Amino acid sequence: MEIRPMKRGEAEAVGRIYAASWKYAYRGIVPQAYLDTLTGHRWAALLPDSPYRSYVLLDGGDLVGTSSLTPARDESMTGRGEIISLYLLPEQFGRGYGKALMDFDVRTLGEAGFGEIYLWALEGNERARAFYERYGFRHDGGTKVCEIGGAPLTEVRYRYPPE
Repeated sequence: MEIRPMKRGEAEAVGRIYAASWKYAYRGIVPQAYLDTLTGHRWAALLPDSPYRSYVLLDGGDLVGTSSLTPARDESMTGRGEIISLYLLPEQFGRGYGKALMDFDVRTLGEAGFGEIYLWALEGNERARAFYERYGFRHDGGTKVCEIGGAPLTEVRYRYPPE
C-alpha cells in the first residue's frame, strides 16, 4: 500500500473513485437522478486545478482511494485543518484503506501545524459517520445545509481531537 500526492495524469482515475463512491455511499440520501449523472470525467475536469492537496492510495499499483486536505475553509474554524474528502472504491470498503488514509491525513495536517482537524459529513451517511466516530472524531453540534442535485441536505461537523 502506498499513499502519495495525486499526479496530474491521475485525475480521471481519481474522478472515477469519487463517482463510484458517491453512487454507493449517497444512494437514498442524494437524489438518484443526480447520482446517475456522475462520471469520473466530471471530477477529473476539476481536480488538477484544485487549490486543495489531493492524495491517492494505491495497492499493487491500482488506485483504490483518495483524500483532499486544506487549511480551514470555514471562517469559524480558522487555524484548523480540514479533511475535505476521503473516498474509496466501494469494493475496497472494509479492508483498512479508509483508516490508512485517515491516519495519513491526520498526520499530514498535524505536520502542517494543525492541532485540530474537522470535516463535514452528510447527516444521512451513517456508514461514514460511524467510521469517523470509531476513529475518534466527534460531532460538535455544527450543521449546515448544502444543495446537491436540487435537494437541501444537512451536513454535520466532526472534530478531531474532540473538545
